[in-house]
Amino acid sequence: MSPVFLLKLEGDVKIFLPLNKFPSPEKLRAMYKSGRNITDKQQQIIDAPYFLENPEKLPRYYQINAINKTVEAIANRRKRILLVMATSTYKTFTAFQIIWRLWKAHIKKRILFLADRKNLISQTFTNDFAPFKESMTWVKKSNFDTAHEIYLALYQGLSGEEDTESLFQKFSPQFFDLIIVDECHRGSAKADSEWRKILEYFSAATQLGMTAIQK
Repeated sequence: MSPVFLLKLEGDVKIFLPLNKFPSPEKLRAMYKSGRNITDKQQQIIDAPYFLENPEKLPRYYQINAINKTVEAIANRRKRILLVMATSTYKTFTAFQIIWRLWKAHIKKRILFLADRKNLISQTFTNDFAPFKESMTWVKKSNFDTAHEIYLALYQGLSGEEDTESLFQKFSPQFFDLIIVDECHRGSAKADSEWRKILEYFSAATQLGMTAIQK
């Protein structure tokens, strides 16, 4: 008997085919797109590249799963996404790869990364997000401008709790098309949070919350 392979379709449908009839990569890709109802526009997002220029810092398998699932959710036009990752699994690096892929594909063009601690923004700006270079800025009252594409900001800096009066309102409500909230279980998660008004102001943007805590 000639060797065969098993091709499993939706449900209990199974097809056994000779090895020489194994579908080509192009055929498998077309079958996958058809089975998942993926449009060409969605495929453009899914195919967006990773940042792989640093061989010493490549995504690990669990990060790749998180990145792919998030990018696919955005490709499917999900506007509110929660990504739960265990402590010490490098959520910020994962966020960087998500942003990089969407930014390089020109799907999300102006992106805001929010955190509630200065050291988180400082480390992110200096380390994980460094490849964005001059396209990135840390939003402060002293250096406010709208000429960049990647923005990092403290809740306190935008809301005025650091001697700044509603800095976020200097942006138009439609300015950002993606907002990533680090440690989203803090700060903006509560309905009565003073910082929630920032996310409500930018409600038109896709908003991704990242946390290690799921309640």
